[in-house]
Amino acid sequence: MSNKMWGGRFTSGPDAIMETIGASIDFDWHLYRQDIAASKAHAEMLAKQGIITKDDARQIAHGLDTILSEIGSGKFKFKRALEDIHMNIESRLAELIGPAAGRLHTARSRNDQVATDFRLWMRERIDDINALLGDYQRALAEKALEHAGTVMPGLTHLQSAQPVTFGHHLLAYVEMASRDRGRFADAQSRLNEMPLGSAALAGTSFPLDRNMTAEALEFDRPMANSLDAVSDRDFVMETLAAASIAAIHLSRLAEEIILWTSPLVGLVKLSDKFTTGSSIMPQKRNPDAAELVKGKTGRVIGALNAILIVMKGLPLAYGRDMQEDKEGTIDALSTLAVCIDAMTGMVRDMTPDTERMKAAAGEGYSTATDLADWLVQNLKMPFRDAHHVTGRIVAQASKGNVPLHELSLADMKKIESKITKSVFDVLSVERSVQSRVSYGGTAPKNVAVQAKKWLKTLDKERQ
Repeated sequence: MSNKMWGGRFTSGPDAIMETIGASIDFDWHLYRQDIAASKAHAEMLAKQGIITKDDARQIAHGLDTILSEIGSGKFKFKRALEDIHMNIESRLAELIGPAAGRLHTARSRNDQVATDFRLWMRERIDDINALLGDYQRALAEKALEHAGTVMPGLTHLQSAQPVTFGHHLLAYVEMASRDRGRFADAQSRLNEMPLGSAALAGTSFPLDRNMTAEALEFDRPMANSLDAVSDRDFVMETLAAASIAAIHLSRLAEEIILWTSPLVGLVKLSDKFTTGSSIMPQKRNPDAAELVKGKTGRVIGALNAILIVMKGLPLAYGRDMQEDKEGTIDALSTLAVCIDAMTGMVRDMTPDTERMKAAAGEGYSTATDLADWLVQNLKMPFRDAHHVTGRIVAQASKGNVPLHELSLADMKKIESKITKSVFDVLSVERSVQSRVSYGGTAPKNVAVQAKKWLKTLDKERQ
């Protein structure tokens, strides 16, 4: 039989495969709260404008509240034959209140309906992710303050570079998360326009008050172009771009945790809460949570790639291929939320081996730059000359297999006669980090100030 939603034009039912390829209820049921909220706002506006009666609007609102309760309690039966969340709700509404249900779809289409629902859903998910990122920042900043003076190796090319502090390293991720939150906020501000009332693509002849509906749904304004309103998925692409960058930032820290917790490196320990064992090797402690965060990043990036490919050649206005915007996005944002939560837990859980960190910070002649800076500051040597002299001194220390701070003054003087014993004041890893007092540098007092500043900011957000 034909589908009763558009049965006037069709005389027979769809092929069986159409249910499989066309149904979206398996994932767009997530939008039920948003669909009901938008429908209630639409019905109220229709009644105010005299397009439907106030009695019909009251029946519709009551029926929608009943459906909301049924879905929330698990009593509602979703039907794949009805394709999507909109038709499932409308069909049930008709069962509950009869012919009045048919008036709800006046002056709207599934095209503007789904675009509105999805924007509402995305707006809420961005709020959720923002809160999770705030908790993640707090965990990092608290740990950073605790370890503002804990020296660790700073690396470039994964090779020893210069000593930094563990707190400084963690605050780098606080800054990344701040930019992530900014990108989500930007995406949210741009998506907060309402498509509803654009109908299928051309608007409607009914005298709607779209500003009333937009205000009821807390949109900033109705969208100004009906073609754009039903066919735009910029808000999905932009949000997934922000999600992908955030996931990549999480993945970078996850990879560092994996490296740090390896017995070959041994800078950090994770407890049983975030590690697993081996089915065959009883000694193993695997950083599975960090590995999964790193792996799940691919799902988030994949969702972005998918929607970019769907939209890249799509003419105006709506096409059914745009249905592919939801499944990947719902999965991606859910995945990102889990990953943020897991990373927050790992940050709070991880315990640095401060002695090992300090020892590793001095390996690879990491204070060589401090020596070069000392030559510039005390001997007024051009930096390029100081760089060359320092390289020769490092080579001498390497030849004798001694750390830079244990090389004798006499050996240094053979290379640069003006060097004095005060040079040893800058060659320890502690003095190295203490000297990095430039704004944004790793000096412990800088780190403590920045960590406290972030914690104060995050406290204000909570309030």
